[in-house]
Amino acid sequence: MARALSAGVVIFRDVMRDERAARECLLLRAYRDWDFPKGGVEAGEAPLAAAVREVREETGLSELEFLWGEEYRETEPYGRGKVARYYLARCNQGRVYLPVNRELGRPEHHEFRWVDCATAATLLAPRLQPILRWACARSGAA
Repeated sequence: MARALSAGVVIFRDVMRDERAARECLLLRAYRDWDFPKGGVEAGEAPLAAAVREVREETGLSELEFLWGEEYRETEPYGRGKVARYYLARCNQGRVYLPVNRELGRPEHHEFRWVDCATAATLLAPRLQPILRWACARSGAA
């Protein structure tokens, strides 16, 4: 059986906090669940291209810098065998907004937040904790 693959991006931005440089990651909330921007990989679509498309569709962000190359991490299978693959990028340009999804007639998400890694750890589900730890360590935000 082929596994269902979704692709997304853990996005960091650089900010000044208490006169010190810091990094925050972007989280999206749908109902009670927090996640990173992600969505399904379409037939014939490369996972990284799908991840970039999903970020643009869900947040309006398009100026992603893949400073860490095409390295990624995947979740353990969840749901009905679905796996989520996450890449790592920085985005210091652009404003996040939650565009209306034409199929739904409303935004896919209810809220977004830029948060530090410690706060993200309190919001994300257990299946996303290894992804968060990897992203925070790899990006230098930990």
